[in-house]
Formats: sequence, structure tokens, C-alpha cells
Amino acid sequence: MTSRGFKSFLLLYCKIKQFMAFKISPFYNIDSTPIYNVDMEDGILGKANNNGTIILNKNLDPKKKESVIAHEKVHLDQMKRGDLDYDDQNVYWKGKKYSRKQMKEGAKNLPWEKEAYKKAK
Repeated sequence: MTSRGFKSFLLLYCKIKQFMAFKISPFYNIDSTPIYNVDMEDGILGKANNNGTIILNKNLDPKKKESVIAHEKVHLDQMKRGDLDYDDQNVYWKGKKYSRKQMKEGAKNLPWEKEAYKKAK
């Protein structure tokens, strides 16, 4: 093949490839987040774990389930981004430490909760 023939072939290949390089998205949502229903304290609806799982209060009203899952998925996203982390004593938000003893967990005024409540509406 000559140099000119190869260039023509390569140009044609690239044009064909351009039109063939599309992704077919499924019409359904694939979500592999493990979700477990467990005994939890009264008033606790759910929790996003830093291992990527979500636990829900097994006594959760079924009408609230979808909104609680959506809320906890925002927290999972915050953890994946590196904005949110926690241990037994503290919650860490964007590099700032918040003592768990001095906060009401789940309060809407906490910075990580503001985002979760806003996005999970």
C-alpha cells in the first residue's frame, strides 16, 4: 500500500469509527449499592457507611424508603469525593473536624446534611 493509499484508508477508518463509537445506555438504572435493613435506634432512619453500604431502619415507613435511600446516597457521594468521613468520635467535612458529642446527628444545619437534604428532595 502506498503512503497516499494508507492515508486514505486511515482517514476512512477514522470516519467510520467516529460514527460507530457510540454508547447504548440501558433504559433502566443499574445501582449496585448494598442496602441492608437492620435494627436501629428510634429516630434513626438510615446511615451511609464509609464502606459504600447503606443501612436502613427495619421499621422504616415504606413510604419514606426511597427518600431515605436518596439522602444516604448523597452522603456516599460526599465520601467518594473525599468531602465527608467519620469515625466514632468525629465527623470530618472538607478538612474540618466536628465532634459527634457536640452535634445533633442528622441536623439540617450541618454542612454535609444541607447538601443531602437539598439533593434528595
